[in-house]
Amino acid sequence: MTRELGVGIIGCGNISTTYFSLAPLFKGIKVVACSDINMAAAEARAAEYAVKAQSIEDLLANPEVEIVVNLTIPDAHFPVSKRILEAGKHVYSEKPLVLSLEEGEELRALAKARNLLVGCAPDTFLGGSHQLARSYVDEGKIGRVTSGTCYVMSPGMEMWHPNPDFFFLPGGGPVLDMGPYYIAALVNLIGPVKRVAALTSMASPTRTISSAPRKGEVIPVRTPTNIHALLEFHNGATVTLGASWDVWSHRHSNIELYGTDGSLFIPDPNFFGGTVEASGRDKDISHIDPWEHPFSVDNQEHPGGPRANYRTAGLADLAMAIIEGRDARCSLDRALHGVDVLVSILKSGAEGRFVELTTTCTQPAALGIEEARALLRE
Repeated sequence: MTRELGVGIIGCGNISTTYFSLAPLFKGIKVVACSDINMAAAEARAAEYAVKAQSIEDLLANPEVEIVVNLTIPDAHFPVSKRILEAGKHVYSEKPLVLSLEEGEELRALAKARNLLVGCAPDTFLGGSHQLARSYVDEGKIGRVTSGTCYVMSPGMEMWHPNPDFFFLPGGGPVLDMGPYYIAALVNLIGPVKRVAALTSMASPTRTISSAPRKGEVIPVRTPTNIHALLEFHNGATVTLGASWDVWSHRHSNIELYGTDGSLFIPDPNFFGGTVEASGRDKDISHIDPWEHPFSVDNQEHPGGPRANYRTAGLADLAMAIIEGRDARCSLDRALHGVDVLVSILKSGAEGRFVELTTTCTQPAALGIEEARALLRE
């Protein structure tokens, strides 16, 4: 029988329901406690999911807790993750891991000194569709990848989020909020980035919330909301990334990769499922036959219809990496490289020059059908 690691959750906001509800799907993990700066929020989640509500101090001292999931706001990710490591616990953080390379390197040194692992979302690249695309690239079906495009564009977060302020402050914005999904997907498909360049701007210095309960409230914008970036990868591929919260509608695909023998069309990396399409030199674009990957199976109802949602797969893979003594797919090295890419994009936009990255990483191991099944409970 697979050993289970006790999991504690710090931060009981919107995203926490995903971890609470999906963790039971996976081997190797069991949520046993939760905490929040607002103890009423922790107590509400604890009652809903039958776990223990504790202060942060008590959760970090709880011997049942071996991994702590950090679901605090981005600006708090570093100090909270550092505190978790200092308490002798493994960390799994929501994205972004940290807001600077210096913070990430401090976490890396601390984790190494304490013989602890750090993992970080996003884990959506482990989804069936993205792993199908990975197998297509690995098998050389579009030849050598030479270029590509990525677009994540919308009017913004104030349309739906009850407290959207942090999205428009340093540490937020479309690059640091949504960019991690795209960078993780690209690293999964073609490896690490070498250098970046970008133009950045914002459409307005303020935003008016149109969602309840704060409808009509005006909030400041202090980070770029419109970014056009160029990414050069170590394998020679060059990719355009457009990330904006100043766009009402568009017709760009989420991710397209162009190779010497064809093209690959990849669905939204914010989700686990979706249709993968490809063409060869004949230029005819067609669906790739879906495979029986467990993380492609629709398991939730959403307003747009059924959807595959297996968030927490990265946490489960981290737990199994601890148990099996192997590399975690959502590792600190890959997360920190992602941070390097994203903060370098913003730095390039601010300074008007190419920025060479100072970190690198390996591609994560592919997560095929059998490897994904091995993460799930029977």
